[in-house]
Amino acid sequence: MYTVFTFRLRPTVRQAQALGDMLRDHCSLYNGALQERREAYRHASKTNIKYADQSAQLKEIRAFDPDRQGRWSFSSQQATLRRLDKAFAAFFRRAKAGLTPGYPRFKGVGHFDTVLFPRDGDGCRWDSTPRDRRTRVRLQGVGHVRVHQHRPVRGRVKTISVKREGKHWYVVLACDQVPREPLPANGSIIGIDMGVTHFLTTSNGEHFENPRYLDASADALAVAQQHLSTFPKRTRLRSKKHRAAVRKVAQLHGRIRRQRRDYHHKAAKELIRGHGTIAHERLNIAGMTRAPKPRPDPDQPGAFLPNGAAAKAGLNRRILDAGWGKFLTILAQKAESAARRVVAVDARNTSRTCPRCGHVARENRLTQAKFECTACGFLANADHVGALNVLSGAGLVLCAEA
Repeated sequence: MYTVFTFRLRPTVRQAQALGDMLRDHCSLYNGALQERREAYRHASKTNIKYADQSAQLKEIRAFDPDRQGRWSFSSQQATLRRLDKAFAAFFRRAKAGLTPGYPRFKGVGHFDTVLFPRDGDGCRWDSTPRDRRTRVRLQGVGHVRVHQHRPVRGRVKTISVKREGKHWYVVLACDQVPREPLPANGSIIGIDMGVTHFLTTSNGEHFENPRYLDASADALAVAQQHLSTFPKRTRLRSKKHRAAVRKVAQLHGRIRRQRRDYHHKAAKELIRGHGTIAHERLNIAGMTRAPKPRPDPDQPGAFLPNGAAAKAGLNRRILDAGWGKFLTILAQKAESAARRVVAVDARNTSRTCPRCGHVARENRLTQAKFECTACGFLANADHVGALNVLSGAGLVLCAEA
């Protein structure tokens, strides 16, 4: 099994400065490689430069600039070039598919936050036998950096990444051959319905409350963002106060993200421990949170009719704050480790189908919380009805597979 372990780094002042230099120099390498590809395509008869061409130039680049590029790991610089190559591959794939291409852009120093080391022991080594009872990771050009290891690392370390989030530094270990930790066999099957009023509702009628961490921090976030917007553009890049305001906004978003992730892990663990099979809707979250198309007014050229964009924006914000996609990913990972099963069910009409008589109608769902069948009069909570229909769909899926 493949698992990722993330630990907080505790660098000294000099090590933190060296880590910042490492990100800055890798960002410069990324931007230089991007510029070379742009210039080659524009001025050299639309020539496409590949990863192999740019990787072959690394030795010359390191010899030309030993103080900046020569001090870092050769393999990590190759990984940075592969990152650019993947960005171009995704650009061409989207262009061929008729989607918005999204041409790769230059990275600012503040937006280049990760350096990847493709192999343990090549420029970066995880110290599995810590000295003086302190875990450390060795980084070329930085030294042995102390790690706050809060849980044991299992499996074999494949790749190591160093990541910056605000003022904090993290090491990310991607491990394979991680042994599973199966729970005792459990024949219980349950369906769950994701929502915004309640985070999720089970087919047993249990509601998991939606904590709405973004709403809880909305006032502090609004104050921080208003303070950030007061700085003139001409002083943004060289103002110490502006950088402090940016860090404040980032800290608030980071806290919201950590609170949301912690809640997802706890909710997923509770479901995994209690049930052997969990069924959920197969959700197209990107489509659900897409803004409505504008409606031109045929009588007034240049004017538009109301399209409910404001109400849809509020719903989109609540869906994204709940983090359904991240929760379902965590649920699948925990289920794999515990030898449980997660089943995705078609989401069509799960909120409009009567679980008693099977009647499907839009009018069955009167409000966000109330369901009343127009055929048999069955009355229940709408989210509970959705979970019951998900459970029924999971039974059909399991029977078909058997």
